Amino acid sequence: MIAENTHMKKRASRRSARGGRALLTGLARCGRCGRMMRVNYGMRAGHAHRYYCRGDEAHVGAFRCIGIGGIRIDKAVAAAILEAVSEHAVEAAVRAAQQTSRAGNDARRALACELEEARYDASLAARRYEVVDPTKRLVARELEARWNAALERVAHLEERAALLDREVASRPAIDQTQLMTLARDLPAAWNAPGTDMRTKQRLTRILIQEVVIDLDDNTNEAVATVHWTGGRHTELRVARVNVGRYPSGQHFSAVEVMRKLGGQWPDRELAVTMNRMRCKSPDGKTWTTVRVTELRERLGIAPFDPVASHAETISVEEASRRLGIYGSSIHRLIREGILPATQLMPSAPWQVPVAELESEAVREGVRAIKERRPPHFKARQEAEKSLKLPGF
Repeated sequence: MIAENTHMKKRASRRSARGGRALLTGLARCGRCGRMMRVNYGMRAGHAHRYYCRGDEAHVGAFRCIGIGGIRIDKAVAAAILEAVSEHAVEAAVRAAQQTSRAGNDARRALACELEEARYDASLAARRYEVVDPTKRLVARELEARWNAALERVAHLEERAALLDREVASRPAIDQTQLMTLARDLPAAWNAPGTDMRTKQRLTRILIQEVVIDLDDNTNEAVATVHWTGGRHTELRVARVNVGRYPSGQHFSAVEVMRKLGGQWPDRELAVTMNRMRCKSPDGKTWTTVRVTELRERLGIAPFDPVASHAETISVEEASRRLGIYGSSIHRLIREGILPATQLMPSAPWQVPVAELESEAVREGVRAIKERRPPHFKARQEAEKSLKLPGF
């Protein structure tokens, strides 16, 4: 147990839990190279964690083996744990333990009968050796050999009986009532708001030795093999998220997108938006400014007029310029509900009302963002604007 605390040592055994949001910290093993996987947390508390294997990091230029998001893996393992200690599973385990106990008792009785027979054979061989005439050396030697073989058989059976008794004595006593109570209370305790991740990690380490994680590229699934403490193995398959996919049920045609967004934004931004929404042109190619212009003119939609049509709303880039913060910070304010903004359809550019930029909530949000900047932020910004020539 003490050796599990040496997280900085390069070894293949499991490590202890240290809290955090990951359930399988120190238990996840790479299914390709056999090394223990590490946990990578996001920049903020709400970001998801990932399990990844650094591979042969001792060699320069070596790549990582595999990496997988940890939330789905943790949910699958937690569901397997709750299923393993459910009432039906506990009842089946109790029945299996009872059958094992009965089988052990039957084996002990059979061994006792065999030992009784061996002892009788040994006593019979001893009596035969005692009544033999000492002058008949060949007969005495044969009877002595039979007596020794019988005694060896008795010693061997007594050793087997003692070993079987120790195995039976080492088995823990099974309290079916307590196990059923645990099966009923564990799901509620696991899902309780007051149960922290450190407690869940300790419960996981009682039931699980390690989890071997691998990726199945053919089915786009993560394969997690759970090694239970009792020696059993369970294979879990978790679907992976398709990178860059557009939400299902929101696949719009190019004509529909153009009728809703045409004239609202410049053709260049429409091309970027339509490519982001995975809209394909009739010939299957990506959208460019020229193709967007041709489609807009064919549908009879007026071009974008930046002076006449958008006096009350501005883009994220313009809002970033006016507030003096980056565009990513504008998107963060929109996600947190501080800065109201609208989209004509999913993945379309945001429209930010000009009047909302002067609200007290937006000012407080911008002030908090600027306070988190490093001390030399302005000097670094000015340095990035200047042109640096090599050698100067």
